[in-house]
Amino acid sequence: MEIRVPLLLLLLPLLLISWFAPNPTVALYEDQVGLMDWHHKYIGKVKHAVFHTQKAGRKRVVVSTEENVVASLDLRRGDIFWRHVLGKNDVIDEIDIAMGKYVISLSSEGSVLRAWNLPDGQMVWESFLQGSTPSKSFFSAPLNIKVDKDNVVLVFGKGCIHAVSCIDGEVLWKNDLSSESSDIQHVFQPLGSDLIYAVGFITSSKLVIYQINAKNGDLLKQNTVDFPGGFSGDLSLVSTDTLIALDSTQSKFVKISLVNGETSLLSTDIANLIDGFSGMASILPSKLTGMLAIKINSYIVFLRVSDKGRLEVVDKINYPAAVSDSLSFLEGQHAIGLVQHSESKIHLTVKLDSDWNSDIISESIELGHQRGTAEKVFINNYIRTDRSHGFRALIVMEDHSLLLLQQGEIVWSREDGLASIMDTTTSELPVEKAGVSVAKVEHNIFEWLKGHILKLKGTLMLANSDDIVAIQEMRLKSSEKNKMTRDHNGFRKLLIVLTKAGKVHALHTGDGRVVWSLLLPSFRMSSACHRPTALSIYQWQVPHHHAMDENPSVLVVGRCGFSLDSPGILSFVDSYTGKELYSSSLTHSIAQVIPLAFTDSTEQRLHLLIDGDGLAHLYPRTDEAVKIFQPELPNTYWYSIDGEKGIIRGYGLQYSCLPGISDEYCFGAKELWSIVFPSESEKVIATTTRKLNEMALSVIEGVVVSAIHASHCCLARSNCPYKEELEVIHTQAKVLADQDVMYKYISKNLLFVATVAPKAAGEIGSANPDESWLVAYLIDSITGRVLHRVTHPACQGPVHAVFSENWVVYHYFNLRAHRYEMSVIEIYDQSRADNKDVLKLMIGKHNLTSPVSAYSRPEVIVKSQSYFFTHSVKAIAVSLTAKGITSKQLLIGTIGDQVLALDKRYVDPRRSINPTPAEKEEGIIPLTDSLPIIPQSYVTHSLQVEGLRGILSVPAKLESTSLVFAYGVDLFFTRIAPSRTYDSLTEDFSYALLLITIVALVASIFVTWVLSEKKELREKWRTKRFERNAHRSFPLNYSLKSVQKVVSHHSVQLQSLASMCKAKTWLVLLFLLVLEYLALDIPRKQLILCNLLDPEYLFIILRPHAPMFPQESPLRSSDSYSAPHYDATVIINLATVSHMTFMIVSLAA
Repeated sequence: MEIRVPLLLLLLPLLLISWFAPNPTVALYEDQVGLMDWHHKYIGKVKHAVFHTQKAGRKRVVVSTEENVVASLDLRRGDIFWRHVLGKNDVIDEIDIAMGKYVISLSSEGSVLRAWNLPDGQMVWESFLQGSTPSKSFFSAPLNIKVDKDNVVLVFGKGCIHAVSCIDGEVLWKNDLSSESSDIQHVFQPLGSDLIYAVGFITSSKLVIYQINAKNGDLLKQNTVDFPGGFSGDLSLVSTDTLIALDSTQSKFVKISLVNGETSLLSTDIANLIDGFSGMASILPSKLTGMLAIKINSYIVFLRVSDKGRLEVVDKINYPAAVSDSLSFLEGQHAIGLVQHSESKIHLTVKLDSDWNSDIISESIELGHQRGTAEKVFINNYIRTDRSHGFRALIVMEDHSLLLLQQGEIVWSREDGLASIMDTTTSELPVEKAGVSVAKVEHNIFEWLKGHILKLKGTLMLANSDDIVAIQEMRLKSSEKNKMTRDHNGFRKLLIVLTKAGKVHALHTGDGRVVWSLLLPSFRMSSACHRPTALSIYQWQVPHHHAMDENPSVLVVGRCGFSLDSPGILSFVDSYTGKELYSSSLTHSIAQVIPLAFTDSTEQRLHLLIDGDGLAHLYPRTDEAVKIFQPELPNTYWYSIDGEKGIIRGYGLQYSCLPGISDEYCFGAKELWSIVFPSESEKVIATTTRKLNEMALSVIEGVVVSAIHASHCCLARSNCPYKEELEVIHTQAKVLADQDVMYKYISKNLLFVATVAPKAAGEIGSANPDESWLVAYLIDSITGRVLHRVTHPACQGPVHAVFSENWVVYHYFNLRAHRYEMSVIEIYDQSRADNKDVLKLMIGKHNLTSPVSAYSRPEVIVKSQSYFFTHSVKAIAVSLTAKGITSKQLLIGTIGDQVLALDKRYVDPRRSINPTPAEKEEGIIPLTDSLPIIPQSYVTHSLQVEGLRGILSVPAKLESTSLVFAYGVDLFFTRIAPSRTYDSLTEDFSYALLLITIVALVASIFVTWVLSEKKELREKWRTKRFERNAHRSFPLNYSLKSVQKVVSHHSVQLQSLASMCKAKTWLVLLFLLVLEYLALDIPRKQLILCNLLDPEYLFIILRPHAPMFPQESPLRSSDSYSAPHYDATVIINLATVSHMTFMIVSLAA
């Protein structure tokens, strides 16, 4: 017998798997990468640069940066050929090119030497150099030193000189010079000599010179010279036998001569050489041959050693200016590049050291003020087509951007300041205006025609390079995701970032392009502030939608110096135009910045600035701001964390600032509570709180040390009228599978603190498991009450944590298991358990609307769980959505510089090994010892965000979508949908198929309507005919006796029919026939009644379902039976009903 299984039963297991899958796999096709995301690569501020412009191969420049990047750039376009980002602590000391094919880099204070293949950047070898004394580190690759026919690199670091082979990195010899604690400043070898000289200081008044054999590293001679005036520490190598130093007062030159192994000193007053000299001089680090550059006040002075051995002034230029190293130009001659500024131009001048009065080239380039001044310049020469010598200059600007100048033009530029982002926030784009002017319409028509002409030229391959650039720009402008207006989905925004250079950039989320940039004037070096430092950025003014004429603005906070006591600087920038609205130099310092939840009538957000003395200053400094803040002052609290001393303090505010000082915008602080962690057993290493929805709470370092930066403002009452939600939480209750309810303990005042044993405060493995432990705290920052404490034995940091809703997830290392772990803590409010009584809820005896006070002791229960995790973590965040309905994902920045999206249900503390069916229905995943890593869960795909430092999540207007921005040396932006895009159509949705389906449905409806009209017309005519001939065609002379006669004559067949149909089936058949009978008109009722009483008709309609019946009806053999005439339409109608009835019965059976 053939068994047919419905298709739904076959698909049911697959449907169940897809329904209960905790993290549905979301993959992309290769051509979809870049449609919703973008990835930009940078290198950072350049420190060293070496040109490689040989005829064979591509022309390139190899650079090292302050972000610990070694990179090779294309000289033609500035693109990155290859790059390597070293570790955070692997600081690059110097780079050079050896043997024309290796890039040599020295890092980690002279302890790591690497060789990279010049064409492709592959590492050739790596050598670790040992030493015991921290010292200055540098190296050189002289061409005249060979040991056993092997090219040698001379490296000084950790107090030792090493000779390293260029071929395989083997250390050929080593000489330790750290026995006398000498501070070596220069290591050099005169041309044609087998001696290596090492020059430095033993004390501030004693100079030491070592002579070393270049072949075997033996120390041949050591000279020590005393100088009563002392040295300042600056030492410049002018030639192979002459060095220049400054005395301890930095007002005298000390010439050091090395002649025939003898050392002599000659002192010269700077005032005798330079007229009007006052103050102190400093030697510039530029490596000049036969010359010296010093900075005096606002000038740069060039000096050389005359033939008589005396110093003489060559030139004096205005500062700021940039001076290059000497470039070997012609035989025996060296070229020097200078970059100077005048208004909005920069002037590049190249001079010969032997003929300073004449310029080889002198060019002026128009450059805006937004790049600042030139800080470094590297020059390179090339041969023009007319066989003359030309020069190109690589310039590092004040904003960390990189320019290549050649023949009076900027060949290319790179915004590498974006590799050093310190803080970021977001801003909405302006609303698109409804009205359009006639001039704009005409302009659009012209642009439309121009665009079609350009596209036609491109199709016919007639477009030149300018046309191709214009086509690309037009495509960029016409793209929907790149418009400069906000969209209804909330995908288009501005990412406003603050870089280490004190420059603010506005990036478009569509493609990451720079909409505007501003080098803040208030954060540039000036006579009033020598070392301005930008620290963080905050949203200052966010107008509502009805305020169309107002632009949002941001607040940039900084200091005039690096210490906590340095006065603060505030700058206010328009988010749409990038113009600085105004700035303010404060008289007090800034230790912490606390954004408040209140705004004034102009929608400026109130901020509290805490200075080094613990006083709170209110901004904006207006009477309205004071009037708004004063009613809430008694309920406003803040805390500070001193990681060095291990103390957390909580403060309240007072109305008065200081006795004798009348400042209505200044408020005093009173200490309310403190928690002291014993220094012998615990050291604070990490803290975190819930983040604001509109921006992450940025904190300025200062009060705390290391990576701990914490400041926060708390309100004691959760029903404050000005309260702003920290994050949108959709529901405060969790309904369990057994219909029980658990209420989340949602308090914006919770603080997570992680401490470790002091011995385990270093790197992983710095302590053994028995003397290591990690303790996690949940603390109420209003009262200082510890709500929960858990200890993880044999564990240590680093700890990365994220706090959201009522749970915190933190990552650490388990020394005993030799694996990383990730733990979760969820906290629930037991005091609201009585709210589950429906009767109390109906009569109003509940506390759902009563204010929650931080002073009342909460009744909480805590659930926690730990899991193994495969990767080390650099950063961790949580996805945010507009309403908080969508399930959350943990955004984990891994050690591989990728961002992993992990479903929060994987770190649910209620997971068990064998969950009950009710728990499975709730969506709880069976417990495993480790968290899964699904390759498709990487939101960065196969890309890497090199040097990953932070992850920012921003909610879009679509509830299903969250915007993610990851930054480090690279930038990456994408959109994620943790629960898929349930509220919008996907990008690959077939609109054409939908349109065809709609058209087909409309056509089918129309055709059906036409056929129905025709059928109804035929039925009307047929009804008329039935009314005229009913009394002749269908005589009602059947009686009950005729039916009984038929039943007795064919009892066997009827019994078989009854056994097949069952009683229920027969009743259903009769019921359906009766329904149709009642729905018909009178003549048709008479016809149906005749048919029901006609056994021959029953035989006709039941014949397909009763195979035991004979082919010919036995009713025909009865002489006493006479069959009436049947109407074909009625027979078909009733047969259809019968067929449907028997199909239902067969399926039910």
